Amino acid sequence: MSQARTAKQHRKTAETDIEIELNVDGSGKSQIDTGVPFFDHMLTLFSKHGLFDLKVKVVGDIEVDYHHTVEDTGIVLGNCFREALGNKAGITRYGFFLLPMDETLAEVAMDLSGRAFLSYHAPERVEAIGGVNRFSYQLVEEFLRAFSSSLLATLHVEIRRGRDAHHMAEAIFKGLARALDAATKLDPRVTGIPSTKDVL
Repeated sequence: MSQARTAKQHRKTAETDIEIELNVDGSGKSQIDTGVPFFDHMLTLFSKHGLFDLKVKVVGDIEVDYHHTVEDTGIVLGNCFREALGNKAGITRYGFFLLPMDETLAEVAMDLSGRAFLSYHAPERVEAIGGVNRFSYQLVEEFLRAFSSSLLATLHVEIRRGRDAHHMAEAIFKGLARALDAATKLDPRVTGIPSTKDVL
């Protein structure tokens, strides 16, 4: 590999202050602190199962709720992947994973197409996750929308089967990690950018 696929970004708004460091070709090491314990757990899983090295530090307005922290982290993480992948020369481009977790089966398919799109299908009116500081399951969709928008990726996520909110969220984050790992892999057979348009 001729060039390290890494990125470091800092984004500060009136609602959040986020710093992320990423190595696409890592070993799954992570250091995550978003102030939201369940979200930390999901990003740690994402790093581990995608074999991405990831450092995330977020100071957000979690006294209001978790929405801004989760959404803005998705924006910055997507930006990091977009920066690290550059013009995407030599990548596989597409990734797909079917992730089972107990009663849950999550399907994640993605195309690093340069076009932002999210198709998301999951049960509605799902209970919040956790004890005292409960994590709204709907925030999973908000993260995915922010991430796919800033990464400029086409992302399809579907819960084929599932009841437990924790299992569904975890299966999605793990499936996303594995699909993204596949899509970002360098394929020695690919010459240049994997598109007849010569740009992604």
